Amino acid sequence: MKINPAVLNRQDAHALFVGAILPRPIAFVSTIGKDGIYNIAPFSFFTGMSTKPAVVGFGVGCRRDGTKKDTLVNIEYTKDYVINLVHEGLAEAMNQAAGEYPSHVDEFKVAGLTPVKSDLVKSPRVAESPVNMECRLMQILEFGQSPNLNSFIVGEVVVVHVQEESWVDGVIKATQVKAIGRLGEDLYCRTKDIFEMKRPRV
Repeated sequence: MKINPAVLNRQDAHALFVGAILPRPIAFVSTIGKDGIYNIAPFSFFTGMSTKPAVVGFGVGCRRDGTKKDTLVNIEYTKDYVINLVHEGLAEAMNQAAGEYPSHVDEFKVAGLTPVKSDLVKSPRVAESPVNMECRLMQILEFGQSPNLNSFIVGEVVVVHVQEESWVDGVIKATQVKAIGRLGEDLYCRTKDIFEMKRPRV
């Protein structure tokens, strides 16, 4: 099977790449709008880009009607956001927040999550998340055209909050965090089945 992504429609192209790039970490992104309403939504086109400076990035597509999602609109306004790690206990809340709600809806309330004031950014953190990364916007890269416009948001991590039970011997322990990942279709995965390999010394 050979597939040319350029000839696929938006839905088929999305299905192709979420099935090919996996498992994907989930950026549970919290923001605040100019009206003061909190927003939170999951994005699985998410990656670390640099550690010094600390830079992360995640991709945001348009709504089905081609308009910008609230997350992007809010980040353009405040120039900041928070990435919250999703563990097994947050799976249902994260999925609930994934709906395309109207802009006046506070997804924290919809998902039953607790907003916490951040240290250095306007956007709130998720109290229930074991790791929160406060980020300041660096740049927004755009690909494609409306209604297929995709934005890649690049931000500098200015503070990382880690719950005490997840911080062991100076590192964030994956076995303690119990993060989940995104697969294709409606599938997710747990990080319980872990194996270790030491890098070769050359």
